[in-house]
Amino acid sequence: MSTATLTPAPAKASSPPPAKPKRRRGWVFHAVMAPLTLLWVAPMVFVVVLAFRSFDDIAANGTAAWPVSFGLEGFREALGRGTMGRALWTSVQVTVPAVILSLLLASWAAYALARFHIPGRRAILLTMLAGNLLPPQILLIPVSRVMESLGIYDTLFALVTIHVGFGLGFYTFVLHGFMRSIPEELTEAARIDGAGPVQIYARIIMPLCRPSLAALGALATTWIFNDLIWAITVLRTEAKLPVTAALLNLQGGYVSNWNVVAAASVIAAVPTAIVFFTFQRHFVSGLLMGSNK
Repeated sequence: MSTATLTPAPAKASSPPPAKPKRRRGWVFHAVMAPLTLLWVAPMVFVVVLAFRSFDDIAANGTAAWPVSFGLEGFREALGRGTMGRALWTSVQVTVPAVILSLLLASWAAYALARFHIPGRRAILLTMLAGNLLPPQILLIPVSRVMESLGIYDTLFALVTIHVGFGLGFYTFVLHGFMRSIPEELTEAARIDGAGPVQIYARIIMPLCRPSLAALGALATTWIFNDLIWAITVLRTEAKLPVTAALLNLQGGYVSNWNVVAAASVIAAVPTAIVFFTFQRHFVSGLLMGSNK
């Protein structure tokens, strides 16, 4: 008599738990972020609307009232007798050479520290970065005395020199991390083909560093153009003041003309906003590239 062999039935595979609908989570995210976004944008919208309101409207109804009449008299006054036009050009004269010199010198330093065996290069890099950790308030008097001893006090050249010196450490640190992420095989192949250090830097390293340079360029432009503390420390002549210091003086002269002050604030904010939105796609990606090296 044959006995039947009983085989156990295969166990049912446990089904994964149902995933939460993404649409519900999206609604929760938007419900939380929409009020925060409005709270963040509301002051900027208020300043822009105030800049286009007429003085008679503000004087009759107040700054918080619903606007009745609009005009460009605030911008004309700020750019004319408010000297914001001249200050804007001064800021451009300071920002452009400071950004170019900072990134150029930082790229040279980062290239040397990343591609050459320099003794103590890690200590050099950390020392340059540590200089940015010092609060600028404790350096105001020493820096102003140094500028006086060099004979360049109350000049735009002194302001450019300060911005280049204080930004060099951070820019070098970021570019060093990016350059170290570039494969060594590229530079080795270039050396085999007869390229020297300058050719490798100009034809290989710098083209590959464009995203990081664009991000640092936008960041440096924002920092230097919006600087106030070094401008009022180094400069004394009113005709040489950049846009932020000129805005501070204008607030004292037009204390009751809120449309002029608001228009000057918009004028001071527009250039950096244009630069940031132009390079925004490079901003985050450029700073994060090479961070894992």
